[in-house]
Amino acid sequence: MQTLPRLIIATRNAHKSAEIRAMIGDRFEVVDATAFPDFPEIEETGTTFLENARLKALGISSRIAGWVLSDDSGLEVDALGGAPGVWSSSFGGEEGNHAKNNAKLISKMVGKPDRRARFRCTMVLARDGAELANFSGTVEGRLVDSLHGSGGFGYDPLFIPDGHDRTFAELGDAIKNTLSHRSRALDQVAEFLDATEI
Repeated sequence: MQTLPRLIIATRNAHKSAEIRAMIGDRFEVVDATAFPDFPEIEETGTTFLENARLKALGISSRIAGWVLSDDSGLEVDALGGAPGVWSSSFGGEEGNHAKNNAKLISKMVGKPDRRARFRCTMVLARDGAELANFSGTVEGRLVDSLHGSGGFGYDPLFIPDGHDRTFAELGDAIKNTLSHRSRALDQVAEFLDATEI
């Protein structure tokens, strides 16, 4: 039985890992940073998604052999000048607190007629401490003024992608994973890997 090459996802976010694992198929053994408890937390000090994705990919790939894929993503709201952007996961004042993030976004959007927004995902693929390539995907849509749906995570209950009338949290993973910002970036990753001798 042939051993699959290992792809290490540079995150401890279980939701993000599960999405990537579901979308990347069966070409790799997909693990994330939780498999390496001794790894230090990579501080995301960048001011762009690419800078943060690069920090994570290079930080982990310099410590362990194998393919490392990092992801930095977030929500950009036109009426808020692109915020929360790279600070999406801490927008509400507490890292990773989706309820606080959503509550702050709802309050910031009160009275704003422009509801346009997009999710953006930037990925960096690295090996042995060197960047091999980077990829970016976006999905355009609009915000609603209250939470709808129980699926997904993060801002999914507030975001309706273009061409749909339900939020990501209502559409479910099967549909979301065909049109999300992360899936669009991963499509590019897959194309790159298909053209690369592993």
